[in-house]
Amino acid sequence: MNSIFESHHTNEIIDRIKQLRPDSQPCWGKMNVAQMLAHCSAFQEIAMGNSSSSRSWLGLVIGRFVKPTVYNDKPLPKNMSTIPSIMIVDERDDFDIEKETLIQKIITFQNNGPEKCTTRPHPFFGKLSPEEWGKCIYKHLDHHLKQFGV
Repeated sequence: MNSIFESHHTNEIIDRIKQLRPDSQPCWGKMNVAQMLAHCSAFQEIAMGNSSSSRSWLGLVIGRFVKPTVYNDKPLPKNMSTIPSIMIVDERDDFDIEKETLIQKIITFQNNGPEKCTTRPHPFFGKLSPEEWGKCIYKHLDHHLKQFGV
């Protein structure tokens, strides 16, 4: 399974982000491309420990049981629910800033390595190892880049 802690996977994700354009249209979902970039940046902040989101009641009940179904090579389902605190519904006016912000957060996360990964629980799945966070970040970014056709 791919991990954002492996530089060739990080480079692949960044190359795909650079293919996005301000007028890129989603294949599914409600977010526009700038909102998607901001959403991915917000998730990076959680993984880096710079922000947190409380555990959902559903995550507390079934998160640990569902976690193994996510850590595999199958793509994430379209239109899956998201962490409410990182749902971006406001307009984002500067696509280029959102894109560069996300790229820099990915580079920082990768450069910091597993040892600097948050120890706070994932808002749905609960406690994740640094290895699981690396895979989770890659899979989340891959999901949203596929959403926009790159």
